Amino acid sequence: MNDAYIIDLFWNRDENAIRIVDEKYNSFCYSIAWKILTNREDSEECVNDTWFAAWRHIPPKRPSKLAAFLGKITRGFAIDTLRKKYAVKRMDMHIVEIKEEVEDLNAAVIHNFEEHIEEEELIGIINGFLAGLSERDRDIFVQRYWGMEPLKNIAARHRVSEGAVKQNLLRNKKKLRKLLEKEGRL
Repeated sequence: MNDAYIIDLFWNRDENAIRIVDEKYNSFCYSIAWKILTNREDSEECVNDTWFAAWRHIPPKRPSKLAAFLGKITRGFAIDTLRKKYAVKRMDMHIVEIKEEVEDLNAAVIHNFEEHIEEEELIGIINGFLAGLSERDRDIFVQRYWGMEPLKNIAARHRVSEGAVKQNLLRNKKKLRKLLEKEGRL
C-alpha cells in the first residue's frame, strides 16, 4: 500500500487508514519509541497514540513523507513519556549522555522559531546540510540526534571507536552551527 493512498484514507476520514498504517509502520514507530523508552508497554502506547495523532492532524496537514511524519510524532510521544516517567528520578540510561547535545541542537532550532522563521526554511537548511555530508557522517548524525542511538551502537555499526564517533559529531555540529550563523539563523 503506498503512502499517498494511506494519506488519502486519512484525508477522507476512512477508519481503515489506522489499520493500514498500523500494519505498515508499527515496527518502524515501535523501534523509535523503544530506543528512547526501552519499555514494551510504554513503546506500544506511544505507537497507538501516534495513530490517533495522525488521525487528528491529517487533515489539515498532508505530509509529504508519511514515515517521517509518523516517526516525528512517535519520537515526541516517547520523549514526553520519558520526561514524565523520570521527572523526579535521576535518569541513568543512555539518554542522559546525549541530553546536552540534543539541547544544544534544540536551542538552535528554538532560536529560529522565536524569530518566526518558517519551519519549511529551517527544514530546507537542515536537509541541505545533511545532503552535504558523506553518507557515513549523515548516518552518524541522524542515528545520534534523530534515532537517539547510544554511541557504542553507532561505533559498532561503523567499526570505529566511540571517541571517533564523538569527534565526528562534534565536527558536524560545528559545521551546522556555522551554516545556521551564515544563513542568519543564529
